[in-house]
Amino acid sequence: QVQLVESGGGLVQPGGSLRLSCAASGSIFRINAMGWYRQAPGKERELVATVASGGSPNYADSVKGRFTISRDNAKNTVYLQMNSLKPEDTAVYYCHADVRHYEPGRFYSADYWGQGTQVAVSS
Repeated sequence: QVQLVESGGGLVQPGGSLRLSCAASGSIFRINAMGWYRQAPGKERELVATVASGGSPNYADSVKGRFTISRDNAKNTVYLQMNSLKPEDTAVYYCHADVRHYEPGRFYSADYWGQGTQVAVSS
């Protein structure tokens, strides 16, 4: 019902920057929250940053001060500006959306994930 399309990953040197984008499309009544998670090889998926509709951003301690999440509600798009990248930021980054749906008689919410975009930080 909802598709998340990510873009912006790639290879960057330590200290460099990348900007990820994720656009949601489909049957959307409202997006409650959007965010980014990442998964490095051999590790579990972890929260990077999220932002709820009308709320303050929430960041993992490891990225505070370096990453900035923002939303364009009109475009159903979330961005992740990543600065001062470190080798330990290397991972597949996944977009997540908590979407509220409406069908006659009820509202309900569901979680959606993007396909992932690779970020590699290496010299």
